[in-house]
Amino acid sequence: MTAMAYEPTATDEETLLDYFLKLETPVGFRPEFIEGEIVVSPPTDGDHEDYLDLISGQVRAESSTHMQISGYKGLVLSSTAGHADDHVIPDATIAPRELRLFRGAPPWMPSDGVAMVIEVTSSKPNKDRGPKRQAYARARIPLYLLVDRTKSTITLFSEPADGDYGEIHSVPFGKPLPLPAPFSFDLETSEFL
Repeated sequence: MTAMAYEPTATDEETLLDYFLKLETPVGFRPEFIEGEIVVSPPTDGDHEDYLDLISGQVRAESSTHMQISGYKGLVLSSTAGHADDHVIPDATIAPRELRLFRGAPPWMPSDGVAMVIEVTSSKPNKDRGPKRQAYARARIPLYLLVDRTKSTITLFSEPADGDYGEIHSVPFGKPLPLPAPFSFDLETSEFL
């Protein structure tokens, strides 16, 4: 006798979301629910983690506000009309430490108080460039930082409005990228080369 897996239908998105929330993935895999689709990303490579470490170190040392950084925090974000809420896990979620946003938070929390999210492209770069960027903008997360390894650029998206970001500032690896308040420092990317 073989085990039968539950196969949700694409037309029943609430059932698909329920299925997603009960999904058990192997350690290191990152399950997300974006625009009605279940996306599971494999563990990242060392370069991916190095970029995050370089950014996190600067944020902690240089920000004008003491920041709290989480590398695996699930966020529930409003989705487009007709879709269930998105459930995403940014590569890094950053909030002012004084808010203690992560203490006592459930596995999937709202994004209220988040100052910036970071994504480093890996196996599914188009999700980071489009649907996830738009999900963060719909949630009015003030800043979205995208490290695009394929393009060798780092881009700061700001001014969320109407389902996307109105301001985009991109620099090639090696050039500094100014981060506005509450960070208020130039992110150095010379070590990205």
